[in-house]
Amino acid sequence: MKQKRVASKGGRDDRADVRSMKKVMRHFSGKIGQPAGTLFHTGERREERPVITVFGYDEERHVRLDVQSLEECRDLREKYRVLWINIDGLHEVKVVEDAGRMFGIHPLTQEDILHTHQRPKIEEYDKYLFLMLRMLSIAAGSETVAEEQLSMVVGNGYVLTFQETSGDVFDSIRERIATSGTSLRKRGADYLAYALMDAVVDNYFSVLEQFENRIDQLDTQLLDQSADAAFQSIYTLKKELILLRKSVWPMREIVNSISRDGFDVIDDVSTGPFFRDIFDNLILVIETVDTYRDIAIGMYDTRLAIVNNRMNGIMKVLTIIATVFMPISFIAGVYGMNFRYMPELEWRWGYFAVWGFMLALSAGMMLYFRTKRWF
Repeated sequence: MKQKRVASKGGRDDRADVRSMKKVMRHFSGKIGQPAGTLFHTGERREERPVITVFGYDEERHVRLDVQSLEECRDLREKYRVLWINIDGLHEVKVVEDAGRMFGIHPLTQEDILHTHQRPKIEEYDKYLFLMLRMLSIAAGSETVAEEQLSMVVGNGYVLTFQETSGDVFDSIRERIATSGTSLRKRGADYLAYALMDAVVDNYFSVLEQFENRIDQLDTQLLDQSADAAFQSIYTLKKELILLRKSVWPMREIVNSISRDGFDVIDDVSTGPFFRDIFDNLILVIETVDTYRDIAIGMYDTRLAIVNNRMNGIMKVLTIIATVFMPISFIAGVYGMNFRYMPELEWRWGYFAVWGFMLALSAGMMLYFRTKRWF
């Protein structure tokens, strides 16, 4: 069986990735010693059943079904030009096994679908093309980036998508399927695969817009000396931008491979230009992510410099005060000694003279510091 693997590389490592890599290693530790193609889910175990949604369509008609098992949609492959099966939830291995038997999916592909902490990649088999993407969104009620693995199997006349949880960015695709006369209804499964990838990439811009708003807010807090929480927020922003870059960067290689290598299930003439448009959008996303990351690093360094300058200013004031009081403390210490025969002890104006000398000495030292521009 012909198999082609395009491993995506690129991106710079960062200490912020260490904790996430430990999490990935914990998930893969259960795989040690198992033969290749052994199926088990590495993500979170859920109680609810997987949700299977089936779309069948051609230019004249369409259907949407919510089914309990894939056997219920076996006959739809012969009735419609394109069949899209979306499965939400990977914790039941049997669902993936059923899809593998029905569509001839290789056990290694099934294994990759169930292992939900992998880098985006693309693989070609004799009868289908396997894509693994990262779908990003902003978690509801927070500013944290939520990522989810999206596995896609593209064959002649069908597309299978496997998601970890319910909820995605494909509502517009479903509306276009339900609307007659759209370009999606007139084209094949490869165009559906393009539309799904395009929706994922378009959502990256929505995520970037949220990052832009956060950067604007942090920029206004940057010079506020009392906003110590901004320091942690900038650090968190920088880590999330690293995560975003790691998710987006391999996508460039995937789309570039589709446009360049010529896969059997992709029509290079009719659909190839659309994938090149995704490639252009990904370049823009990557450049924007790199720009935002540079801004975040600059903000972090600026905030650190502000804190250090403030600390230096405080230390300068304390040093000047300590320096001024050193000769005063010396004089006070000398005349505080309990000796009977000391000069000026019996002098009527000695106390006031010592005070005057100390004040004059302090004023002279302050004037000298001022002329040296030490404060």
